[in-house]
Amino acid sequence: MKTLITSVIFLVFFCTLSQTATAQHNMVQSYPVTASEKLVNGITNAATGFVELPKTIILTSRRDGAAYGLTIGFVTGIMHTIGRTVFGVLDAATFFIPTQSTVHPSYIWQDFDKETTYGQ
Repeated sequence: MKTLITSVIFLVFFCTLSQTATAQHNMVQSYPVTASEKLVNGITNAATGFVELPKTIILTSRRDGAAYGLTIGFVTGIMHTIGRTVFGVLDAATFFIPTQSTVHPSYIWQDFDKETTYGQ
């Protein structure tokens, strides 16, 4: 089981790097590239959604103080955790319809000092 989890994490990481490198060239992407990027983005967001909780607590604590971060930041973090995970599952389930990601930043590790937003 542990090797399966390690293999899946490695595969997602490998696919994410290749898709990010392709996206950085600002070129029009073909349907397979866009669809696979959405699939990888969805799987990654579904798997790493739990990181939103500590991220939001840290960001809220830095901005508004420790007490506020541990209370309101905790509740907001739970909402962002659910949001990123649900939108990740939806992106993975609808990868064949290539659309832009609803979650911004697209991956949890991009702009880690910025709070997560949804929509355009």
